[in-house]
Amino acid sequence: MILEFIPSHHPLTPPHTVEDRVDWLRLLRSRRVGISTFYRMLEEHGDAATALEALPEIAKQAGVSDYQTCPRGVVEAELKAGRKHGARLITRADPDYPALLALIDDAPPALWVKGDLSLFERPSLALVGARNASSLGVRFARTLARELGEEGFAITSGLARGIDAAAHEAALASGTIAVLAGGLDVIYPAENADLYHKIAETGLLISEQPFGMKPFARHFPMRNRIVSGLSHATVVIEAAARSGSLLTAGNALDQGREVMAVPGHPFDARTSGCNMLIRDGATLVRGARDVIDTLAAASPLAQTVQHTPATAIPVTPRPTPSPDPRALKDHAILHAEILARLSGAPLPEDDLIRDIGIPADQLSSEILTLELDGRIFRKPGGLLALG
Repeated sequence: MILEFIPSHHPLTPPHTVEDRVDWLRLLRSRRVGISTFYRMLEEHGDAATALEALPEIAKQAGVSDYQTCPRGVVEAELKAGRKHGARLITRADPDYPALLALIDDAPPALWVKGDLSLFERPSLALVGARNASSLGVRFARTLARELGEEGFAITSGLARGIDAAAHEAALASGTIAVLAGGLDVIYPAENADLYHKIAETGLLISEQPFGMKPFARHFPMRNRIVSGLSHATVVIEAAARSGSLLTAGNALDQGREVMAVPGHPFDARTSGCNMLIRDGATLVRGARDVIDTLAAASPLAQTVQHTPATAIPVTPRPTPSPDPRALKDHAILHAEILARLSGAPLPEDDLIRDIGIPADQLSSEILTLELDGRIFRKPGGLLALG
């Protein structure tokens, strides 16, 4: 079963030295380098240092003449802040990177972590739900988190108010993982400050954002895909029809994980999303036993993947691009054709290559140029859409 999730490609090279780590983080923090672009650059250039050297020229070809990579001082300040707060930086190529998370298409290249890293070795369940949760919903979340924690599961959530906070509180004694939307030193919401410090002492705090980063709206969906990516299953407890919790459930489905939901009264808007999930095939949860029984009957992914070293996570090798003799005008024409064939709806890169009809190595380099220019965004699964 594990072979269905890990193709046979070469693994990432871990950044062994301090200098390697600085280069890795500089590449990740450089302007217009998102997660997909980060991995693409490593694939094409072999290591972060070489990719950093290539970035300005790639940006220049995209029409950005004044492009500068992330300054070394910015990254050194981030690393200093991490040491000050007792946190540790782990990369996707490190052996203690969470193996389940490493399997998702847009796995964070680097994570700041603080607390008990042994929680990564335990099976994890995500418990998420409404911020404006009902008293009944909060009580159910506490009971479910406590009972599942006693069964050996690490309870993962997003440290939001409502269901998230209730799940974390109930699992403090057994082990809980909080994924922050902002920097590891930014407590949001402020009312969860006490809970934050308790988790730092007995559980695990993680974030992919730099220290000092206040969470913006775009950061919460990014956090949610980590919550589900860390977990064998996501359990939704009270969620409106349009809510972040349903986005987390959608992420879980995309990641090949189980989705479960607690039913609610049809007249309660806070449970309409849960009822929709159940209608569409999610497992109905009445208590911890439903969750445990569902996982026991599910794919053996949960039994195999938690022991897979993160260094086995692949990066798709790409052939060395052949010299491109096209003039600048030809580049502009090709860029226009690429953009004309894309829209807001994601399109597989293979389909784009087939439609345009030029060698894949040549088109991939032009796509990367447009990514760095912010005109194309890469979605999980190798899908492309207009920026």
